[in-house]
Amino acid sequence: MNKSTLTISLDFELLWGIFDKVGTRFRPEYFSNTRKIIPLMLEKFAKNRIEVTWATVGMLFAENEEEWKEYSPKYIPSYRNKSFSAYEWAKQNGIRPEVHFAPELIRQILDTPGQELGSHTFAHYYTLMRGQSPEQFRQDLMATQRISKEKFGVSLESLVFPRNHINEHYHVICLEEGYKYVRGNPKNWYWQETQNENLAKKLFRSADCFFSIGDRTSYKQVEIQAYPGEPLVIPASRILRPLNKDNRLMNSLRLNRIKREMELTANLGEIYHLWWHPHNFGNDPEQSLLELDEVINHYLELRDKYGMESLHMKNLGEKVKPLLVMT
Repeated sequence: MNKSTLTISLDFELLWGIFDKVGTRFRPEYFSNTRKIIPLMLEKFAKNRIEVTWATVGMLFAENEEEWKEYSPKYIPSYRNKSFSAYEWAKQNGIRPEVHFAPELIRQILDTPGQELGSHTFAHYYTLMRGQSPEQFRQDLMATQRISKEKFGVSLESLVFPRNHINEHYHVICLEEGYKYVRGNPKNWYWQETQNENLAKKLFRSADCFFSIGDRTSYKQVEIQAYPGEPLVIPASRILRPLNKDNRLMNSLRLNRIKREMELTANLGEIYHLWWHPHNFGNDPEQSLLELDEVINHYLELRDKYGMESLHMKNLGEKVKPLLVMT
């Protein structure tokens, strides 16, 4: 039987990830908490030898507004709805370094054993929104690689599409720009075509975090998609949703669901891909970190009992690639 694997990928965004949802109504302490939490997460991961892919918005790499402008691509996304554009938002509302830049945290990620620096595109790019083009997407990926190589000496190989807007037509571009591994969505119908949201999808996705509704989300190594000229698609299994400060029962149900899925994964010798946003811990940092401890401790039990291993996206991809048949 194959050794089971826990894969964790984090969508590191700060305000670039939610500007189009919250506008200027964000709470500064939410992101200041996030900045304090990330070093604590890194310490926990390193202590317990847990590998993590940090899919990071490229704009966070910049030191200041001048450098941000220097590395921004010439051809920016021309969304029909300009409210989706990070560039338009910055033009209208200005730049605030404490919520828009984080090079010191990126350095900490790179300095921590077992951590992979990945990409969440340069400008939190939405590949399925009308108006943008393949060439604009390519320019965005090139900008991220450029700032990563020139500032940190790292070529990025793993990519997570913002908002899980997975445009399969763009996979070839991803590989051409150096991205060998991308995160896919769970196979259940309510995770497909996330740009076309409706109430049913939202309800089913929310309910599935607490109760077993859809198909099993762990998977075998051979189920990872492999097509010539495209990156490997490593599906997600479960999002660790934000803590609900007012509902301890729902918090317990949600966390126990993840732990049961991890146990089943270990029994079956499969892959379980957990993900979340670091800023999800910003509302209740102390309790959120205690929940992370529960997940880590459960993994350690499964490692000792079943030999479960921790691999970030790149290392998982390199492990399974020789086993896959290109279709």
